[in-house]
Amino acid sequence: MALLLKGLLQSPAWRGLRLIAPLSTGARMPASHFTGEYEDGDIKFTAAHDDVTDGLYPGHIPTTLLQKALLSAGSAVMSLYDPYRHDMIAVLGETTGSQALKNLRDRMSQDPEGAQILQERPRIRISTLDIERLRELPEGTFGREYVRFLDVNKVTPDTRMPVKFVDDEELAYVAQRYREVHDLMHTLLGMPTNMLGEVIVKWFEAVQTGLPMCILGAVFGPLRLNTKRMKALIELLPWAVQSGRNAHCTLSFYYEKRWEQSLQTLREEIGILPPPSTKG
Repeated sequence: MALLLKGLLQSPAWRGLRLIAPLSTGARMPASHFTGEYEDGDIKFTAAHDDVTDGLYPGHIPTTLLQKALLSAGSAVMSLYDPYRHDMIAVLGETTGSQALKNLRDRMSQDPEGAQILQERPRIRISTLDIERLRELPEGTFGREYVRFLDVNKVTPDTRMPVKFVDDEELAYVAQRYREVHDLMHTLLGMPTNMLGEVIVKWFEAVQTGLPMCILGAVFGPLRLNTKRMKALIELLPWAVQSGRNAHCTLSFYYEKRWEQSLQTLREEIGILPPPSTKG
């Protein structure tokens, strides 16, 4: 399986990027800027000089439609083979989500808070967060519960990869924003980072965003669940789908200004319905 994406990238259709290291296992990696060479897990790309100077934003790697199709095919197979390949999931989201990202951008631009986010372009990273202040917030506040989620699941916001294959600077930010608020969705939905939690969040995000990557994860993710968690999924799935339909655009909330808001009132404002009493 690991050789599939390598073979696709080495095909004659792949111009402008060159695979110079084999693909093996991968993991969530810290964000980094593109400086002529980009390393994605164990995939290392070298771009021509024009790709670096003509990039639409730091880290952008221009690709043709055929190249995107090859990347989409390879990353989809790898994502299904190993759902924890966050690097492959990220590539799949960027190469298949153009129309969904445009729809999200339009929804954000039609909302005052969403439009402010598009204009100011805040980032959710360790360097932009006062983690200790969030830890000192009262119990039940959104910021306190978010930091609790990070601590319990041993993750940080900096493990989200930078966008690189979206060929529009504003849409690239929308994709990055979606990626960086993903852990906030876990917090709002009360879901852990195990496979059941990820599937529930993916169903919510699939309904909310229409991103093909989310739909793929929502449909095929349950194949990885054991009997006990499948039973829990059956109980939680209607709630996740209904909440996704009922909720306002989750990218249109300026979460950085809402840390002191109670988690419960923020859920109600967004439109997330009370979850079933039983969770797996």
